[in-house]
Amino acid sequence: MPTIIIEGPPVKDLERKRRLAKEVTEAVAKFYGYPIEKIHGLIKENPPENVIVAGELLIDRRQRAAGKST
Repeated sequence: MPTIIIEGPPVKDLERKRRLAKEVTEAVAKFYGYPIEKIHGLIKENPPENVIVAGELLIDRRQRAAGKST
């Protein structure tokens, strides 16, 4: 039974999250030739203060790029 793990930024719109779940599940089911009932998944949301890029927090990189300090 395939397990899908999607990691990315938070998705606040529940309808968009539902669409993501449906479309990804359908694609994986088609790829493996399994019924969608056999596909499980997790959505792991990572806010920018929990993401590290090149040794620094993403939130700090974004603020610096926007000309702000923390």
